[in-house]
Amino acid sequence: MAKGYLAMVMHAHLPYVRHPETEHFLEEKWFYEALTETYIPMLDVFEGLVRDNVPFRLTFSISPPLLSMLTDPLLQQRYIRHLEKLMELAHKEEGKTYGSPYHQAALMYKQKFQRAYEIFVHHYQGNLVQAFKRLQDLNRLEITTCAATHGFLPLMIHNKEAVRAQIEIAVNLHRQHFGCSPRGIWLPECGYAEGVDEILKEFGLQFFFTDSHGLLFAAHRPRYGVYAPLYCPSGVAAFGRDLESSKQVWSAQEGYPGDVDYREFYRDIGYDREYEYIKDYIHPDGIRIHTGMKYYRVTGKVDLADKQPYHPEWARNKADTHAGNFMFNREKQIEFLASLMDRPPVIVAPYDAELFGHWWYEGPMWLDFLIRKIAYDQDTIEMITPSDYLQKHKCNQVTRPCPSTWGSSGYNEVWLNEKNQWIYRHLHMAADRMRELADLFPQAEGNLLRALNQAGRELLLAQSSDWAFIISTGTMVPYAERRTKQHLANFLRLYHEIKYCRIDENFIAHLEWQNNIFPDLHYRSWRTRNTPALSAIS
Repeated sequence: MAKGYLAMVMHAHLPYVRHPETEHFLEEKWFYEALTETYIPMLDVFEGLVRDNVPFRLTFSISPPLLSMLTDPLLQQRYIRHLEKLMELAHKEEGKTYGSPYHQAALMYKQKFQRAYEIFVHHYQGNLVQAFKRLQDLNRLEITTCAATHGFLPLMIHNKEAVRAQIEIAVNLHRQHFGCSPRGIWLPECGYAEGVDEILKEFGLQFFFTDSHGLLFAAHRPRYGVYAPLYCPSGVAAFGRDLESSKQVWSAQEGYPGDVDYREFYRDIGYDREYEYIKDYIHPDGIRIHTGMKYYRVTGKVDLADKQPYHPEWARNKADTHAGNFMFNREKQIEFLASLMDRPPVIVAPYDAELFGHWWYEGPMWLDFLIRKIAYDQDTIEMITPSDYLQKHKCNQVTRPCPSTWGSSGYNEVWLNEKNQWIYRHLHMAADRMRELADLFPQAEGNLLRALNQAGRELLLAQSSDWAFIISTGTMVPYAERRTKQHLANFLRLYHEIKYCRIDENFIAHLEWQNNIFPDLHYRSWRTRNTPALSAIS
């Protein structure tokens, strides 16, 4: 029998970046890049493991905005056209690089784009949610949810109805697409505050994740640190992140992604190629963008101009070596912990899914090697999901986790600082007004119902933690500010039109076309609840 458990957790999330008004919106490329570089390659790995009958269990969190984009026909068709352009570019690059040190990498990209097209178009007819559901039904993945628009719950908890709406809508959407209620949730930014777990319990959620200090600084010192979950007083379990296993994978300085043989992310032919050659594959306005075709390796800490050619076989061999190293370290870690505990330790290793393939190109390959090695090359580690663990080990320490996030400094400062603090007074006011509307109209129909529901969508989109994060980090700030302000402005106009019976049907129709997330949303999710809800609205 294994001496301990490894719970690998992938959190897949993107902000809602659907722009029907133009096909050339730069931010929409975030979604296409993630599909090509992360989600499709990881699904390909999982399907290969199933095909080879390799046993594995892994937790995959899919946020509701990402789930909505994955099932959106407009984005599906646009992505197919995006892939077709990439395949055309890769064909040109095959000839252009012939006889150069970059030819093998060019062939790799040609094969990669063709494989992505085959999987997306022919295997799943554009809907990758089918693939995730199949892996769930095969008992290989445990799919968890997230808050509806990745709202940062610790800064919303003063208005519990706003938090309830974020959770209720997420649970409903998950049930609609996966045929069952989620058992666990990835709290946005791993942000926990007292009171959040009680709301999770109302909607049947059994566990969530925190950063290490969320457990280590709990109200009572945890007997087993982060190597066993804690039960909150509500009965919801909290699993804490293991720092050692996390740093080895996500750190570009101390972890695997910074190895000299891996692909360099920041040098792309979208910037390197002459304009006349590359103009049909970048933005029509001439803005240089990443194409995903990168021919250089990390090569150590040198200028981008000094990077050396990327060799796919070198990178593959290094991924194999690093997978073995990761497994060896976890074996030794588990052997030591098992000698001190009265139960098998569980090492929780949560990551942003987009690290694998997008930022760390070889990540999916590394994961494939790791799962196969765990299955056949050792007997110390068993891969497990949080639900599996709670089923095996029902008795756990009860205490309250510490307020925490996995952001810089471990608390709320990334999402509340001098750069982004201005957004919260408006978000709080809008949440209060949405609750007011939900209480004012116990029943609604026709244009009133449409307006109330769209007001909820606009509020949710404004509450996305991504906007505060982007403003804080200083990347794409105008876009994040514009999204926040526009959704709030839309909400306020709807609020006043509803309150004063001046509903503009054309305005509602435009917003329903432009911001169509959660078509089955119901505004009563924001109603004041005197008693805890037993289940989400059907």
